[in-house]
Amino acid sequence: MVLTADQLRKTYDSADLLPEDLANHRPLKAIIGQDRAVKALRFGLGNRAPGFNIYLSGVPGEGKIDAVLHFLEDLARREPPPQDWCYVNNFEDPYYPKRLSLPQGKAKELRTDVGRFVEEAQLALVKAFESEEYANKIEEIKLGYQELEKELYEKLNQKAKNAKFTINRTPVEVIAVPLVEGRPMMEKEFYALPEEERKRILDQQAEFKTELKAIARRLRELEKEFQGRAYELEQRVALFSIEALLDELHEKYDALPEVIAYLDAIKQHMLDDLSGFLQPNEQAKGAYSQPKKQIPRAYEVNVLIDNSALEGAPIVLELNPTYNNLFGKVEKESYMGALMTDFTLIRAGSLHQANGGYIVLPVEELLRNYFSWESLKRALRNRELVVEDAGERYGFIATKGLKPEPVPLDVQVILIGRPQYYYLLYELDDDFQDLFKVKADFDTSMEPSPENLRDYMGFLNQLCREEGLLPFDASGMAAMLEYGHRLAGHQRRISTEFGIIADLVQEANHYARKEGADRIGGAQVKEAFREKVYRASLLQEKILDYIEQGVILLDLEGARVGQLNGLSVLQLGDTAFGRPTRITASVGVGGAGILDIEREAKLGGPIHTKGVLILSGFLTQLFGRENPLGLSARLVFEQSYSEVEGDSASSAELYALLSALSDIPLRQSIAVTGSVDQRGQVQAVGGINEKIEGFFAVCQAAGLTGEQGVMIPAGNLSDLMLREEVVEAVHQGQFHVWAVADIAEGIELLTGLPAGAPLGDWHGGAPHFDEGSVFERADRRLQAMAEKAQLSLPQADRKAFNTAL
Repeated sequence: MVLTADQLRKTYDSADLLPEDLANHRPLKAIIGQDRAVKALRFGLGNRAPGFNIYLSGVPGEGKIDAVLHFLEDLARREPPPQDWCYVNNFEDPYYPKRLSLPQGKAKELRTDVGRFVEEAQLALVKAFESEEYANKIEEIKLGYQELEKELYEKLNQKAKNAKFTINRTPVEVIAVPLVEGRPMMEKEFYALPEEERKRILDQQAEFKTELKAIARRLRELEKEFQGRAYELEQRVALFSIEALLDELHEKYDALPEVIAYLDAIKQHMLDDLSGFLQPNEQAKGAYSQPKKQIPRAYEVNVLIDNSALEGAPIVLELNPTYNNLFGKVEKESYMGALMTDFTLIRAGSLHQANGGYIVLPVEELLRNYFSWESLKRALRNRELVVEDAGERYGFIATKGLKPEPVPLDVQVILIGRPQYYYLLYELDDDFQDLFKVKADFDTSMEPSPENLRDYMGFLNQLCREEGLLPFDASGMAAMLEYGHRLAGHQRRISTEFGIIADLVQEANHYARKEGADRIGGAQVKEAFREKVYRASLLQEKILDYIEQGVILLDLEGARVGQLNGLSVLQLGDTAFGRPTRITASVGVGGAGILDIEREAKLGGPIHTKGVLILSGFLTQLFGRENPLGLSARLVFEQSYSEVEGDSASSAELYALLSALSDIPLRQSIAVTGSVDQRGQVQAVGGINEKIEGFFAVCQAAGLTGEQGVMIPAGNLSDLMLREEVVEAVHQGQFHVWAVADIAEGIELLTGLPAGAPLGDWHGGAPHFDEGSVFERADRRLQAMAEKAQLSLPQADRKAFNTAL
């Protein structure tokens, strides 16, 4: 049937649009027209059971990221904010820093409190050690030691004096020297004495030496005792000075046992290493005279995650999911030519920031980054975040680093990517189906229900407000609705590829401002669409030039036997256009059947090959149920030098083959598209608008005659969203579009003759189809070729020939 202009395009009357449609300020839905995806998201989001992470599937340009972020904002706002995380020094083993969890906003408070405590402790300790009371107690201990030392030496001196010896102290040793007339004996005087006297003096001197050793031993014990008493006093003073400061912190963080344990560890470390942050001064009365200029890093609090500003659960979008961006890292500093690190250089990753909430990741980028995918799966399985160098995990780095205590992980991951990645991961990765149990499919189009149309127009209005664009008038809004149908390629569906739609709005706004308009009208929308097509149509124009010049042969008038114009679509980047191609068929006597030259030349894809093989099934069904087909036919796409794929030309190939068999010419002014089944039904194909417009462009360039047109499958009626110039040409009767349901309808349109209805079973020469019909003439030709094929063979081979056929 021939289609009217009204059937070729879904249109909207701008007069039917309400004022609120043009200035809709109502809250816009986060996700428009994706009921299936919304239900999947509502089921999956917030479900923190293991493995209920989400894969958001769809093609680029649908605005999935913006949509899911808006959707998450509504959900996350109602959830409690997560706790803060920080890393602190492990005083027992700095190689293993400890992590602390605190209520929201308390990590920064702890860092401030600890820093203030350390500063105040320094001042308090210096003040205590400089106090007169401490100095007096230290002096008292020293005097006690000195008195004991004096007493021991006085006893020894008295004993030595009675024995006529004196005790001399030298820098090297303490010795007993004999006296002569109250003075130390000279060496020559000693050797002048009798041997007996010398022996007595030496024995007595040895006795004094033994006593001196005992005194030295006792003095060392007394010195240790003094140092112990001094240290005990120092500890008591230090503890008294800082314990009062700690009491306030203990009270503030009493409900957090980990923090209390950390504060106690700080206290103990300070007591054990007072010289670490106080400056000793031996000349002053106290042991320490002033604080260190810089507070030791050992007492810092490294705030890893601060959620103080959060209202609800965190939402993180990580567009560059490298290993370090996801899992954090331990930075290193150069110190005297060496790389050093400590717990203060631990940095958070996106998963730390999203902990307790949601993280959105593009799956293609995730898979592209080395280590990221495997590490993410490990983190989700173990439910913990480990900060470490990827090289250390896989044994590539042997240098010593840190092993921070892992952070418990409670996050829901939303992967966004194409459907292909979902199916590949599901098939090839055993962990994927256990970790991503929820799939949310984004469709590229939606039903144009009143609610969806309002949401569609609401999106356009919101886009104009947010981007500072001109608002739409009624004609502009109607044109955008029609563009949505064009993008969807369907009269009963409207596109949800809002990224592409937004691009056209930006272009239309450009032309409206250029013209000085205060609103975007239908003229600007149509101009933007035309210019967008024009920018991408260089190759199409070159093909048209080749057709006009006769380089590419194409007949648009008259009739030819075994020849027909088929239609294909070329997809190049962001543009697609239809290209007419001559399809020819030749037949002869033989038993080779239908030979596809494209397949023989290795230019035919498997789907195209399948379409050609179906033609054999149709011919056998129609003509060969009782008699063999002695047919040898050739089919080819003329002047085609690249691979041919798809079955959308199979109906055109069948028409060409029937024409060659019946010797009836086909109208060259009609181009054909559509696939066919073995029963002769014409089936819907893709790219229908581009195919029609491609042939229209060729006819328009050659001159419209009123005879030209395109024959399409009836199943494609709802897919028609043709450009206005094509619709206008149809309205003026200069171009035509026909829809057919089966091969019989199509062959009648192309030949002007009846296809031919079967007359029942064929018996002995009775006509099989209506006499003079296309099928009857083709059937008669097939019978004649079969007879000739048999007669040309020796009698012995005819039986084998029939069996083979």
